[in-house]
Amino acid sequence: MEQHHFLAFDLGAESGRGVAGTLQGGQLTLEEIHRFPNEPVEVSDTLYWNVLSLYGSLIKGIREYVARFGESVDGVGIDTWGVDFGLLGRDGKLLQNPVNYRDRRTEGMVEEVGRRMSPEELFQRTGIPLSPVNTSLQLLALRVRQSTLLEAATKLLMMPDLFNYFLTGQMNGEHTNAVSSQLYDPRNRQWSGEVFRKLDLPSAMMPELMNPGTIVGELLESVRRATGLKHGVAIAPCTHDTASAVAAVPATGGDWAFLSSGTWSVVGALTDKVVTCHEAFSAGLCNELTLDSLFFCRNIMGLWLLQQVRAAWRRKGEDHSYEDFTKLAEVAPESDTLIHPDDPDFYSPDDMIRTIRAFCARTGQPQPEKPGEMARCILASLAVCSKHRLGQIAQLLGRSFRVLHIVGGGSCNSLLCQFTANATGLPVLAGPAEATVIGNVLAQARAVGALSSAEEIRRVVRSSSVLVEYEPRDRQRWQDYYGKYLRLVQ
Repeated sequence: MEQHHFLAFDLGAESGRGVAGTLQGGQLTLEEIHRFPNEPVEVSDTLYWNVLSLYGSLIKGIREYVARFGESVDGVGIDTWGVDFGLLGRDGKLLQNPVNYRDRRTEGMVEEVGRRMSPEELFQRTGIPLSPVNTSLQLLALRVRQSTLLEAATKLLMMPDLFNYFLTGQMNGEHTNAVSSQLYDPRNRQWSGEVFRKLDLPSAMMPELMNPGTIVGELLESVRRATGLKHGVAIAPCTHDTASAVAAVPATGGDWAFLSSGTWSVVGALTDKVVTCHEAFSAGLCNELTLDSLFFCRNIMGLWLLQQVRAAWRRKGEDHSYEDFTKLAEVAPESDTLIHPDDPDFYSPDDMIRTIRAFCARTGQPQPEKPGEMARCILASLAVCSKHRLGQIAQLLGRSFRVLHIVGGGSCNSLLCQFTANATGLPVLAGPAEATVIGNVLAQARAVGALSSAEEIRRVVRSSSVLVEYEPRDRQRWQDYYGKYLRLVQ
């Protein structure tokens, strides 16, 4: 039985990892071979991604693959977060380290966009709501501040495309990450000339776009020499990490929804149409792309809240693992204290503990004091927020859902999964935790002809994964929680 070997790199906001995937007989096995930190660096009040350190980690990961699996690989695929990018000059050199989307350079740019183009028109053209993190606003900040970077740049590459360029020398983009930029027309599947014109941004630097599951090119001789790899190509999977995770949802039929749970939570459903009505705009919903499909979704702040609470407690001298937080939350006294996860104060606070307590004080609620109380408040709030957003999606698509699939790291958090089942009233199927990597590997497999369709990919995921089911409980109590949540956000 033929074996195919792939190497997937999944880069997130906190860390990255290289995972070897072996496909044989319709079964996928994964082995993590390299994990590395992703630590932004602040220099002169600008927060940068340490792109060369990350690239060095990719090279180390390929070396590890060679040491364990040999000198040939069917494909190397990279997925990352969206919106961020690198700018290249005429000589093909990087002009500046890519800037982190949490940098403050886009302050005031939401208002500046409004002077050039109404936010609702921008949504209608791109399917993406206005946010300070968007590529569109990052570029507008350069334009408004008359940065010489825009004049010097001849090519913009989103983060995974930049790493593919380092590996192959090919300057291409890929649709699933392009759509996150708010510079892309999802109906016509191309860069939006009208948005570039109204925002006074240069469109000539945008790359040609390829579909997910496309071979980018042979790895450069310098890469092969540095790693010991003799045969291998770079393949563009769904290069946006969320799109890769959605491609690996192990669902059947058409009446399911998903929650991709990680630093960000993304709740949504597949669709064959772009939805840009006023109600979708008002709700902050997004139209994005995965393998062979659109999906309609809403981004939620996600486990970023718990990550930042953990960091704040560590600074106080208490170092709790995520597992510790979940166990403490399970035994914490029941409380109806809730937060609105998407409150702007939670976006990038200096101290998340203090910020959550301030929100509770402002809304007349008891303040969580202990780690378990804080974790329980966050997990319950994420669950009722997911119910709210899922209800908006169902209404605008004119559909109802029979099951919610939770994939990503949050699928391992049993309390979050149970709370989400309770809140939504839907059975939850949790897993796989490694959905992003699985989607990355299996999109590569399709690129080389080992798999034929998105549905076949889902079949492989189902046969290769252990799923945990959670049935809804305590319906009345969670209806009460939800009513309180709606009052908080309204």
